[in-house]
Amino acid sequence: MLNTRNVRVFVAACLLFVLVGYISFSSGSFSEPLRTKPSSDFAVNHEEAGNTLLNTPHKGSEAPYKASGGNMADKIATDDKPAATKAANPAKVDTPSGKPTEKAKENDSGKSEQSSNEKCDKTDYVVMIDAGSTGSRVHVYEFNTCLSPPKLLSEKFEMLKPGLSSFDTDTKGAAASLDPLLKVALEKVPKDKQGCTPVAVKATAGLRLLGKEKSDAILAEVRTHLENDYPFAVVEGDGISIMDGKDEGVYAWITTNYLLGNIGSEEKIPTAAVFDLGGGSTQIVFEPDFGDSEAMAEGEHKYEFTFGNRNFQLYQFSHLGYGLMEGRNKVNALVLNSALKEKSVTPKKYASKKETKDATGDVTIMNPCLAPETKAENVAVQVGEEFYVVNFKGPAEASGPQCRYLAETVLNMDAKCTTSPCSFNGVYQPSLVKAFHRDSDMWVFSYFYDRTNPLGFPSSFTVGELKDLTSTVCSGSKLWKDVLLGDSVQALEEEPHWCLDLSFITAMLHTGYNIPLNRELRTAKTIANNELGWCLGASLPLLDSKTSGWKCKIKEVKETKDLKEAKDIKEENEPAKASTDEEKKTEA
Repeated sequence: MLNTRNVRVFVAACLLFVLVGYISFSSGSFSEPLRTKPSSDFAVNHEEAGNTLLNTPHKGSEAPYKASGGNMADKIATDDKPAATKAANPAKVDTPSGKPTEKAKENDSGKSEQSSNEKCDKTDYVVMIDAGSTGSRVHVYEFNTCLSPPKLLSEKFEMLKPGLSSFDTDTKGAAASLDPLLKVALEKVPKDKQGCTPVAVKATAGLRLLGKEKSDAILAEVRTHLENDYPFAVVEGDGISIMDGKDEGVYAWITTNYLLGNIGSEEKIPTAAVFDLGGGSTQIVFEPDFGDSEAMAEGEHKYEFTFGNRNFQLYQFSHLGYGLMEGRNKVNALVLNSALKEKSVTPKKYASKKETKDATGDVTIMNPCLAPETKAENVAVQVGEEFYVVNFKGPAEASGPQCRYLAETVLNMDAKCTTSPCSFNGVYQPSLVKAFHRDSDMWVFSYFYDRTNPLGFPSSFTVGELKDLTSTVCSGSKLWKDVLLGDSVQALEEEPHWCLDLSFITAMLHTGYNIPLNRELRTAKTIANNELGWCLGASLPLLDSKTSGWKCKIKEVKETKDLKEAKDIKEENEPAKASTDEEKKTEA
């Protein structure tokens, strides 16, 4: 007989055997990802899903989503789904102007005119010029418009400096500055497509800050230049204009989530929040997730539209004057104004920003937002309505905390918050902790990327890690050489304002937007070789000429038609003339 001890051992062994068998049988239920996307036209394939940051942080300086030659969802299971069926369910897209576009035409029976047995490969192009505060950039997009939403096939983009706003009253010079970019568009778009390819020029905060009279004059000259000297179809109305800040943010949100495959189907897929930092302004856009008893406060920040037969309610806000260049000026102005009040310096005043262009600094001021032993010479600073050109030098010891204090000061966190919760400058904003899912992505780009990537920062990082990087950069060259690689050190040596810029960026994300230090962010310049930003989102509605306000240029077509009609008339008259001549000879 088994003694008590042996019985216990036998029972334990049996239980262990049963437990192992159960785990093996049900192992599939433990291996599911945190969230999955359906196998739709915009579903990310398994390989790409493995690159997401749901479980482990992405490492490296490249974008976490690798290029695959098209949209993020190109590699989907379509073996049992004919390509033509993708166009069978037209999707309406409400543009920020409120006008819906519909990309698949239906007949009276409600079915798509595209035959299920017919392969459609119709391509169309859009030329979009981003007239930013520091430079202009052209984006030439190629789409397959048989699908709904249209599928992005390729993108060509080039950038040049300076921006249109730098030309001030030289309107012809401003318009001509776009010629190298338009040459890129002419080379990309086939000649037989150019007359029916829309072109738009959207200026952002830089031109807005120039003033209405000057900016209107520049844009009018740009329109004239495009209409008279290029074959593209110029978008009427606001096609050549200063873009509203809210549209800029929403278009950037559409671009990001379109490329990630989060929008375009009726399935409710979690969307990414977008933070765009330009030179003159910064935008935040996200889809809040409120509880049953909560709702977004009413106001211009509330943005509703439809994309891919799905309704969206977004929070958006464009903080004008809080782009990186404007933020840099605000901090430098605090430093200079403090010196002016102490009367420790008396720099020369200038009447306009234009006068400071070639001026040199005549005084030197200690600036805590420069790393030790760093100098920034001939810096133009605007204080109120006055302009100065000064030299800055870093302190003897690192003053990162003091710089962070100045950066938070310019965010105006003490402003009255009439509708809570607020971000900075008294602006209402739903909490990114309470009203945005913790597993949803946050994407930061433009200057957020340009100020982290050159220093070897990965494309996935936490706000706390960004804060640590800022501390390292503000500590000076001795620590740089111990911590950073050679290329990063060289970048820091060439741009003295790097400490200030990172301090401003960190203060905005953590203190301004109230993003926790342990929150993970993603950054990239492109996704699948397509640049992030507002341009793609603004280009999608232009594919429908009826709702976006442009007509094909038919001048050449009309001339050809007129010549043909004249030739036909001539040929018809020649037999009659020959008959008349013959009759005259007979009579003679």
